[in-house]
Amino acid sequence: MQDVIQLLQTETWFFLLTVGLVSLCMGSFLNVVIYRLPIMMNNTWQSECRLLLTDELPKSQLENTETFNLSTPHSSCPKCGHAIKAWQNIPLVSWLLLKGRCFNCKTPISVRYPLIELGTALVSLWLAQHFGPVPLTVLYLIITWALIALIFIDIDHMLLPDQITLPLLWLALLTSCFDVTQPPSEAIIGAAVGYLSLWSVYWLFKLTTGKEGMGFGDFKLLAIFGALLGWQAILTIVLLSSFVGAIIGSVQLAIQGKDKSTPIPFGPYLAIAGWLCILYGEQIHTWYFNLLGY
Repeated sequence: MQDVIQLLQTETWFFLLTVGLVSLCMGSFLNVVIYRLPIMMNNTWQSECRLLLTDELPKSQLENTETFNLSTPHSSCPKCGHAIKAWQNIPLVSWLLLKGRCFNCKTPISVRYPLIELGTALVSLWLAQHFGPVPLTVLYLIITWALIALIFIDIDHMLLPDQITLPLLWLALLTSCFDVTQPPSEAIIGAAVGYLSLWSVYWLFKLTTGKEGMGFGDFKLLAIFGALLGWQAILTIVLLSSFVGAIIGSVQLAIQGKDKSTPIPFGPYLAIAGWLCILYGEQIHTWYFNLLGY
């Protein structure tokens, strides 16, 4: 094991190859998380509702013995129910070998699955190349993988699950105790500033318009970046995410022919902006304020 660690630290090609292969496998797992976690959450909510309505619902509706989690049931084709074998579930490779279709019924398999696998590998390699074989890279790889899941869940369901955001927040705070990111005091202040800044905007908007402008998951996501990068990065992340979100969101609504009042998820833009600030925060900050003439 010591030899492998030494090889990772001394041989760049081996380090990047390892990150690439692990990230491809992680991308495959993220596809499972993106699809199943919202269903698991919905099942939990329904189960809790059934418990509250024990005296009002018939027994047949109260019983729900089917297990559904990240590992059970095994992956299968949603069209024909064909169980996906191990060789048909190799990240990226299997989709290419199967020509993007189910092995049994030839139903097309969404191209999003291999794109998420490939995208996970590419951004992970980008990050690994930037930071190199240091403990901080491991932390940021975990953060990156979690952000990918959050981005696509938010796109699909307008939701940033606590099951992902809260563990990330605790991870960011705990790692500060080991001199990996910010000092503990800076991490705590950064998390508080990140959360309260969007929380304040949320309530100001709600009190003036009577509408909810964003979800509580956005507050927690910004708190994560505050804990990782310090409170000084909050303004840059918010400005960058708002700028990109306004442009992409407007174009998206125009293409889809929807009204400007149609809600769009803010989490993906916040995640992308925060991730870019992890890599290039100082450069972005300097460029932005130079652009403003400061």
